[in-house]
Order: sequence, then structure tokens, then C-alpha cells
Amino acid sequence: MDEFDLINSITPRTIHHSSVDVGIGDDAALYTAKNGVQEIVCVDTMVEDVHFKLSYSSPEDIGYKALAINISDIAAMGGIPKFYLVSLAVPLKWTESEIKAMYEGMNELAKLYCMDLIGGDTVSTSDKLVVTVTVIGEVEKGRACLRSLAKPNDIVFVTGEIGSSAAGLSLLLKESSHPETSFETNYFINRHKRPQPRVSVGRLCSNAQRVALNDISDGLASELHEIAESSSVSIEIDESLLPVHPDLPKLNSKWKEWALFGGEDFELTGTISKEDWDVLEQECCRLQLPIKKIGCVREKTESNVILKTEEETMTLEKKGYNHFK
Repeated sequence: MDEFDLINSITPRTIHHSSVDVGIGDDAALYTAKNGVQEIVCVDTMVEDVHFKLSYSSPEDIGYKALAINISDIAAMGGIPKFYLVSLAVPLKWTESEIKAMYEGMNELAKLYCMDLIGGDTVSTSDKLVVTVTVIGEVEKGRACLRSLAKPNDIVFVTGEIGSSAAGLSLLLKESSHPETSFETNYFINRHKRPQPRVSVGRLCSNAQRVALNDISDGLASELHEIAESSSVSIEIDESLLPVHPDLPKLNSKWKEWALFGGEDFELTGTISKEDWDVLEQECCRLQLPIKKIGCVREKTESNVILKTEEETMTLEKKGYNHFK
């Protein structure tokens, strides 16, 4: 394929944001930032056979997830995703139509959030496919939902269901038995391949006086540890309150491990004052956005994250996916 023909074919013909002054077509993109907002910039890389396998992920799936995981980071800051850039290292075996399909997967999600593709890079490689996406968003100045904002007596919450992505991966790798109907099977698999960023909940959180947020990329326990460490507090959660799909326990005896340490759910977990929790919960209910209280914030102790079960209270390790362990 010809690199420049490819670039021309994926260059957007229209833009969603009038603040874009120069998009694809020059050495770099230009856009005009607003007064009164802070720019949010995040980047994530997905590598073939580390984050996905071509045996079970289509080009559209890969593109969709590569953008989704970055949008989730914007959501965790309480922000609005606006622009994205894509860098690809593509094996020579890939066809032009497959690469375009990957961009179509991204575009499917970008249209939902009115995001503009404003640049990137494409190179060839003799090894695995590598997809790096950078997303730029914005949040009102002083309203970002930082990990360092948790305080004792706050409510700890989580959006959606946890553990479903790890279950989907287990099904794809044929490590778990299938549930009774194909509908539930597809549900778990889609939760792994096509996560739904919680931008709407993040925006509601940014309206509160003070919210600490993380997106669940490396596992609930790991994300709560990061909030506890940044805020110098301890976090206590109740196992009986963890929101999981009713079929999750049927798949594998490891389902609690999936819920606590599985990762890649790309839900949001965070802390909020008791007063603001009532408002957030009511707004989420009104908008049919899933959210649930799972615990509370305590004064700093020897343990950063504590799990209460029916039998005992235990310390949760900072365990989850780690590229270097």
C-alpha cells in the first residue's frame, strides 16, 4: 500500500470542533484552546499478543478498544474528549482494507463523542501490530477529578459491573465454561473487546465539590490503592456490595479474583462526600447510568485498601495487571 494514499483515505472530510485550525495535512495540528478550561492529554499503547490477539479481535474491534481506553482516561478526569491522534506500526501482512477497518472501529466511537481525528503516524514493522492513540480533552478549570482528592468519611463507589472483561477474556482463551445461553457469552466477550467509557458519569462527578476518580484498567484493587496512596487515606470496601453480572460466578471459581484484580473493565471507581453522593446517585438514576456504593474512606492506617467479607476483614494487595511484573 502507499502511505500517502492511506493517509488521504483516513483524513476526515468534516470536523466537529470549530476550534481546529489545522488538522491532518501539515507537520502538526493546530487548535485554539478555550479560556477557563484545562486541557487533558492522555496516551495508551496496545500491542498485538499483549493486549489483543488477531485470532479473536477484528480490525474494527482493535480500533474501537484503542480509542475507548483513552476516552476512559478522559472520563476519569471528569472531562470531555475532543481530539485524537493515531500512531500505527503495521506488519507488512496487513492489507489496506484491514487498516481502514481499524480506523472505522475508532470512528464508530469518535462519532458518538463528536471527536476529531487530527493527526498521527503510520510506519511498517516486521513484527507485531502496535497501536498508540493520544486523546486530548478538556475540563473546566479546577473541576478535574484527581486521585488526591479523597478524604475520610467519603463514600466509595463504582460504575457498572466489574469482572466482566476478565470473564470475557477467559472465554475467548477457552479457560472457562460457557454460560447457559449465547447471549450471556456474547455479553462478557463484548465487555472485553468493546468497553463503554463512562464519560457521562465523569461529567456528573466534575460538577460535585470534590471527587477522586480512577478508571478501572488494571483492576479495582489497584485503582483504589492509587487513590488511597495519592490521598494518604485508607479505603474499605464490602465484598457483598461489589456489582457483578449474575452469571459471573457460574463461569469460574475465580470470579472474585476477576472482580477485584481482573482489570480492563474501564468502569470508574472513586470517592465523594456523603452529601454529594446523594445528588450523584439520584442524577445517575435519572439518566439510567449504573453506579453503586461499595465502601467508605477511613483515616490512614497500615493498610491502604481493606476488604470486608462475611467471614473476615482482610488487606487487599495492590495486585492487577502490570507490564513489568
